[in-house]
Amino acid sequence: MRLHLRITTMTSGALAKPQMRGLLAKRLRFHIVGAFAVSLGVAAFYKFAVAEPRKKAYADFYRNYDSMKDFEEMKKAGIFQSAK
Repeated sequence: MRLHLRITTMTSGALAKPQMRGLLAKRLRFHIVGAFAVSLGVAAFYKFAVAEPRKKAYADFYRNYDSMKDFEEMKKAGIFQSAK
């Protein structure tokens, strides 16, 4: 029994103490930075892959859009009940 205690005390003295404080803060700091980077990447991807082409498509459509011509076509088709 005594020999066993001596061996464990000798080996435990050689091992480094584990870090017990600040583990959650360190982990959260790492993951918050990662989440921020991922969110910036997704926002940039959405802006250039979805929003900009959509904005360009709307601008192209309304550049040559004639609302009166469209109204007359719908009127001839009989869509409106009040306009004859």
